[in-house]
Amino acid sequence: MPSADTGTVPVPPRTGIIPAKDMAVIWVLLSAAFVAILNETTMAIAIPHLIHDLSISPIAAQWVTSAFMLTMAVVIPITGFLLRRFTTRQMFLAAITLFSVGTLLAALATGFPMLLGARVVQASGTAVMMPLLMTTIMELVPAASRGRMMGRVSVVISLAPAIGPTLSGFLLDHFGWRAIFFVVLPIALVAMFIGWRWLTDVGESVRAPIDGLSIVLSAFGFGGLVFGLSQIGGLGSGGGTLQLVIALAFGVVGLGLFLWRQVVLQRRDDALLDLRVFASRDFTLSIVQMFLLSLAFFGSITVIPLYLQNALRLTALEAGLVALPGALAMGLLGPVIGRIYDRRGTRILLIPGSVLAAAMLWVFTTVTTGTPVWLVLVAQTLLSVGLALSFTPLFTASLASLKRRFYSYGSAVVGTVQQVAGAAGIAVMMAVFTTVSASGGGTDAPVAVAAGARASLLIGAVIATVTIIGAFLIRKPADDLEDADQQAPVGH
Repeated sequence: MPSADTGTVPVPPRTGIIPAKDMAVIWVLLSAAFVAILNETTMAIAIPHLIHDLSISPIAAQWVTSAFMLTMAVVIPITGFLLRRFTTRQMFLAAITLFSVGTLLAALATGFPMLLGARVVQASGTAVMMPLLMTTIMELVPAASRGRMMGRVSVVISLAPAIGPTLSGFLLDHFGWRAIFFVVLPIALVAMFIGWRWLTDVGESVRAPIDGLSIVLSAFGFGGLVFGLSQIGGLGSGGGTLQLVIALAFGVVGLGLFLWRQVVLQRRDDALLDLRVFASRDFTLSIVQMFLLSLAFFGSITVIPLYLQNALRLTALEAGLVALPGALAMGLLGPVIGRIYDRRGTRILLIPGSVLAAAMLWVFTTVTTGTPVWLVLVAQTLLSVGLALSFTPLFTASLASLKRRFYSYGSAVVGTVQQVAGAAGIAVMMAVFTTVSASGGGTDAPVAVAAGARASLLIGAVIATVTIIGAFLIRKPADDLEDADQQAPVGH
């Protein structure tokens, strides 16, 4: 295999000014990503309504979110190739069209099968949005301003989940679950029109054959892993162990074969997901750090609301309001943190961020039925601040450490890692929460719920503590270094 060259070659420094036409492209993609993530976070709270309105079981209703997550896990790994093979406009219009069609079908769904299919179509478009946005930012934004722009990505990632459950709750109480899709649809159509009218292509597409076997192996590998992990939470309530083992076995074998296939294909630059991105030390360290933080983060934000509602006896709205300040802080701090990254680098952010996140998760390991709500609110907010200090520099440093032709693959790896880590974190921590709670009386017993929360959040605290080590190791690539192929871009 050729030597994996992901280093950089010195060229004259670039100014940090971003042309207006490039900013217009970024704003269109930011808006579309916001709509897609907002939609992704609205359905979990609607499950009880779906069970009643569609006369389905809780297990079936859960597939509305599980199918979405599975589709994302299957599609995201292949976006690295797609973003190089097709133009920016083609990828954006395809993604926003799939998302809009899926949203319309969901709003008009006559039954559960149609709704489930609509969610798969939605997820197919959503999966492209974030890799497309992050790759485009890396293509268009000068090195000196990348942290600031990635900070705006953090706003999208944080504010959409903060608004989603609250918006969903209001619509469910007053109009029913179909209203969720009817509200999102016109926003998506406006984004589609703006993109069709003003979005311009970035870079040049590469004419390369797509490997069908890689797609199949990716689907079995990543899809099997995410599905298997999603079944772990059911073990504590009598879920099927055989189904879980089979899914994980398919996932592990499929993933191994997929990785082997990519090593073979990348020798002639035909890989679906080029693994040479991992030859960059800083990219690899950033991805490991991101994986660990995502494990702790997604698992924790799933358990904490259950503790608030079932142990402290808050309503769903009150629990949402407790989480809201942290989500808002995480989003609003994004641009500020990005500017600090541009000027000072990674460690000034990653070290306090990882320490703060770990410390707050250790605080959560002490919660009881008598813990004041204000203490949970403060801990939740500071946890979000710690994560904000971590994710923005990790996004930026990981991709900035790659050559330009690897940006799309790096973005695909980032998205895939977040999906798999999120699924694993939720699965493991929910399994522990369910098992410990059940042993003490179930979710109807506040003391048992508090015990389950402490046990599961202990896992998050331990994982977050490990990230403190990584915070000292990750460096910011020099601003005055660019790729050897910067002068002749070869696509996304």
